[in-house]
Amino acid sequence: MSFSFETKNELCRLPVQKLCCARAEVYGILLYCHTFRSDEVRIITENFNFAARLPQLFRRAFDVEFDRSPDLAGHPGGGGKLVYQITEKKKLDHIINLLGYDPRQNLALHINFAMAEEECCRAAFLRGCFFAGGSLTDPSKRYHLELTSSHLQASRELEALLRECGYPPKSVARNGSFVTYFKQSNQIAEFLKWIGAPEAAVAMLSTKKEKGLRNSVNRRLNCDSANLDKAVEAAQGQLEAIRKLRTAGLLERMPDKLQETAALRLEYPELTLSELAEEFDPPVTKSCLNHRLRKILTLAEGLQNE
Repeated sequence: MSFSFETKNELCRLPVQKLCCARAEVYGILLYCHTFRSDEVRIITENFNFAARLPQLFRRAFDVEFDRSPDLAGHPGGGGKLVYQITEKKKLDHIINLLGYDPRQNLALHINFAMAEEECCRAAFLRGCFFAGGSLTDPSKRYHLELTSSHLQASRELEALLRECGYPPKSVARNGSFVTYFKQSNQIAEFLKWIGAPEAAVAMLSTKKEKGLRNSVNRRLNCDSANLDKAVEAAQGQLEAIRKLRTAGLLERMPDKLQETAALRLEYPELTLSELAEEFDPPVTKSCLNHRLRKILTLAEGLQNE
């Protein structure tokens, strides 16, 4: 089951109570559903819980029944499309009139902001938009929530509404539809909480933290690996320099501190500078050891030049 599907299931658990909110939710559904015209309403979904919610919403919002509806008893949550339809003119005129449009005119869909005046009604309206035209990508893959409508003006006005509420989205036209979308995880989480899906919001932020921790660990491992490679390469260069000096008979003529350093490096070729510094008696600092090894490298380079 997809993350988007689970989020809609969570939203379906919200009760259908206040008339104003039921009407606002249906309004969002109609603006973002398959078909909303003066001669037809058609809502298509594959979500069983949303399908079960639709008749309740339309009865509460408009006191109407669908002319065509699926047999949910014979469809116990399985796959496949579920279609709801209203074609009876009297019902359509009633719905259009209650939404603030004129049934006698061509239905030019825009948002009647009076339907989403109260905070609870705005949340219900956006919930309806998400139910009918929304999709949400699994946050373990990427952050993306979008609302897709076939109505340009409604899409533009939805973007303005979201900006006014402090959630500036982006928009794009795609295959004849108009998409309003978010790509910021925090914005998506806030939007989900706003429309009534706090569990999905928490799941998204938890996934974000897990991804952040995983990336941090990977960066640390990569960094440690790179540092280890550098340390190994440096140690090999030091060992090579010491062997050259020994072959040339110069190792025994170096100062005692450099001879001690060369002897310990030959004995412990795998140790880092910090670890090797601890092997001295008494221990020396990493800076001191580094200085001595540089002197050995310089002497070996001078020998090579000669």
